[in-house]
Amino acid sequence: MILHTLIDYDILRVIWWLLLGVLLIGFAVMDGFDLGVGMLLPFAGKTDLERRIVINTIGPVWEGNQVWLILGGGAIFAAWPPLYAVSFSGFYLAMFAILAALILRPVGFKYRSKREGARWRRNWDWALFVGGFVPALIFGVAVGNVLQGVPFRLGSDLRIFYDGSFFGLLNPFALLCGLLSVAMLAMHGANWLVLKSSGPVAARARSFARIAALATIGLYALGGLALWLFVDGYRITSVIDPSGPSNPLAKTVETSAGGWFANYATHPWMLLAPALGFVGALLVLWGLRSGREIGTLLFSKLSIFGIISSVGLSMFPFILPSTVQRGASLTVWDASSSHLTLFIMLFVTVIFLPLIAAYTAWAYKLLWGKVEEDDITGGGHAY
Repeated sequence: MILHTLIDYDILRVIWWLLLGVLLIGFAVMDGFDLGVGMLLPFAGKTDLERRIVINTIGPVWEGNQVWLILGGGAIFAAWPPLYAVSFSGFYLAMFAILAALILRPVGFKYRSKREGARWRRNWDWALFVGGFVPALIFGVAVGNVLQGVPFRLGSDLRIFYDGSFFGLLNPFALLCGLLSVAMLAMHGANWLVLKSSGPVAARARSFARIAALATIGLYALGGLALWLFVDGYRITSVIDPSGPSNPLAKTVETSAGGWFANYATHPWMLLAPALGFVGALLVLWGLRSGREIGTLLFSKLSIFGIISSVGLSMFPFILPSTVQRGASLTVWDASSSHLTLFIMLFVTVIFLPLIAAYTAWAYKLLWGKVEEDDITGGGHAY
C-alpha cells in the first residue's frame, strides 16, 4: 500500500483548505497587532519616550509573528498552485505595495533612534505608520476582490491570463473590506498596547480600542449587507468529483444574487463564524470597560477569527472565483496539488507547526510584562 492513500484525496483537500485558513488567521492574529500598533504609533505616543514605549511593546516579537505570513504564502504556493499563480501575478502591484510597506518596518525599528533629531524620528514614526496601515488596507481590499471574483481566465492548456488592473481592485466594496481590515487590526493593536503599556499610552490605546471596536462592528455589518445586496455569489451547476484531477475547466458555474449566503442556509452551524465576529468586538468593549486587559486581547482575536472564517465558509468550495470565465473559478476540488504532495506537506506540517507554536508561546512567556519608562531610559536593548 502506498502510504499517502491512507487519507483520501478529497479529505486532504479539505484539510489543506482548513490549514490555509488557520495560517491566514494565524497571521492576522499574531502579526495583526503589530500592524495595528504601527498604525497607532503617531497617535498613541505624544512624546518621544512614549513612542519608544509603543515601539518596544512589539519590538521583540514582530519578526517572529511575520513567520505566519511566510507560512501562508508557502502553503498557497505548494498546496494551491493555480491560486498562487493568479493572486501573486494578478495582484502584482498590490503585493509590491505590501512588501514595500513591510520593508519599512525593520528599517524603521532599527534606524529611528540612531539619531536624536526630532524630525528624523518623526519621519520614521510615519514610516512605521505606513508599514502598518498599507498592508492592513490592501489585505482587506484583496479579500473584497476575492469575494467579488477576479478577472482571470484559463486557456485550453490551463495557462492563466489576468485581465484586470491595479486600480480595478480599488472598487467601493473592496475598499469597504479594506477599511474593515484596518479597523479590525487597529482594535487588535490597541488592545495589545493596553496590555503591554501603562500610563498615558495605555489610556490613549483604550480610547482607540473602543473607537476601532465600534468601527469594526459597523463596517462588518455594512459589509455583510453590501455582500447580500450588491455582490453575486457563485455556485457549481455540474457534477464534480471531489477526488478528481485538478482541472478547473471540468465544471460549469453560475452566479446568483446573495449566493454567498447559501452555505449558511444549508449548514446553520456556520452562522457561528459571523456571530463570533460581532460578539468578539462587543466583548472587547465590555473588557475595556471592566479593565480586563488579557480578556480584551483574547476577545479581539475571537473577532478576527470569526470575521476571516466567515469569508471562507461563505465561499466554500470556491477559493478564487473568476468574473470573465466562471467555469475557470478555482475551488477546493480542482485547484490543489497532487494527492502525494498534499500528504507529504501534511506530514511535514504535523511535525513543524506545533514546534513553531511551542516556540512562539515560550517567547511570549519569556517577554511577558508591561514596557515601562525605566525599560527605555535604562539602556539595554530598547529601540
